[in-house]
Amino acid sequence: MHGSDDERGAHAPGADPSDPGAAPFANSAPHPGRSVGAKLSGDFLAGVVIVGPVALTLYLIWWLVNAVDAAIKTVLPAAWNPDTYLPIHVPGLGLIVGLVTITAIGALATNLIGRSLIGFGETIVSRMPIVRNVYSPVKQIFQSVVSAAGPGATPQKVGLIEFPSKGLWSIVFVTADTTGEIASLNPGGSGEMLTVWVPTGLVPPAGFICFLPRREVILLEMTMEDAAKIILSGGMIMPEARAKVAPAPDAAGTRLPPSA
Repeated sequence: MHGSDDERGAHAPGADPSDPGAAPFANSAPHPGRSVGAKLSGDFLAGVVIVGPVALTLYLIWWLVNAVDAAIKTVLPAAWNPDTYLPIHVPGLGLIVGLVTITAIGALATNLIGRSLIGFGETIVSRMPIVRNVYSPVKQIFQSVVSAAGPGATPQKVGLIEFPSKGLWSIVFVTADTTGEIASLNPGGSGEMLTVWVPTGLVPPAGFICFLPRREVILLEMTMEDAAKIILSGGMIMPEARAKVAPAPDAAGTRLPPSA
């Protein structure tokens, strides 16, 4: 009554690809090893994208806190240092002490006595042959950075210039209007000029200082943060356009196209 084992095996569901009953079993077959490996690789890369920035940010914060702690706790009195009487290390105390000290010095500098003391100290430093050559430019740099980042400051601009050769365009940071001896010389008879900083791709903190006519700089609506993302990522990150690119106005206030 029953067929042979071969006959039963030949008509068993899933034995014949043309058998409709074989479809569910065929679809449920495991993926090849390559597909599983590719999926695991994609999941790993997705995890790196999520975990990497968080881990690096936390590491940099932890390193900064420990570096400031190590520098300040060496000059901190033992009675103020909790590490001398607590069984565990308390991170961040040096950073808090440093912030409070800097704020207190800033508050002191706003009154007459503080200004007098600071002026007396700067007078002594200005008479030291080698120290004054370092202190004066460093102070000017700090004053420029703080004034540019402080409340009410004029936002710094991002622009494009033809650099390093004709037809090649580079992102620049417009730092200021060119003044002083360079502006008075009026090189090339170009009129009003801008001072720009051209960051290098290989070493982002380094760059070139250039003095250009306003008409040679195309100002962008891009923020400083977006420009930094492009530079630090080597162009892999391109933020969305915020507004139409417009050339810088000339001395008369009209907008001129970039030079050909």
